[in-house]
Amino acid sequence: MTHHIYLVRHGEPLDAEHGLSDGPLSPRGRRQAESLALRLSGIPFDSAWHSPLQPAAETAAVIAAKLPALTPQPSALLFDCIPSGPSPEMPPYYAPFFGSVTEDEIEAGRAQLADAAVEFFRNHRGDCHDLLITHNFVIGWFVREVLGAPDWRWVSLNQANCGLTVLAQKAGRPWSLVTHNDLAHLPAELRTGLPDPYTL
Repeated sequence: MTHHIYLVRHGEPLDAEHGLSDGPLSPRGRRQAESLALRLSGIPFDSAWHSPLQPAAETAAVIAAKLPALTPQPSALLFDCIPSGPSPEMPPYYAPFFGSVTEDEIEAGRAQLADAAVEFFRNHRGDCHDLLITHNFVIGWFVREVLGAPDWRWVSLNQANCGLTVLAQKAGRPWSLVTHNDLAHLPAELRTGLPDPYTL
């Protein structure tokens, strides 16, 4: 008996190149979502959830159009958020990122993802396959959480648009990271969303 969680970052938004991340999907973003749907076909999903923000909701709709048995539902637990603040052991490189982040935003993000852990890591009887379509920071936090890494480590984990991360838990065992940011379903021209220093 294994519980699988499939974490997907939304497709590329139309205005991503201008720094706007919450608009409709670009044509490339829709192609990313269609390619991902083909990759996910054949998985017997028990549930599918998505962030209510537009790029995640549209990614879910594109996937559902290709996988008619899937009925994705919005979840406020998957909103984009800042799940923790800076800490003394965090490398100074990341400090500028937190310069404009308020304590209220950090506390709200921390509370949101604590609730997400209760909701999505809950025990199931039998095999279970859950699809979560969300955002870069949220996926980084999920990965950090299952690995038991320090709180700040989510900020160092990046996912490409429509990259696939899979978590799994066998009965009586801790959660494990099966794959992170898998892009095998995306040709080179569809691989977007990673910071500039990364190469694909």
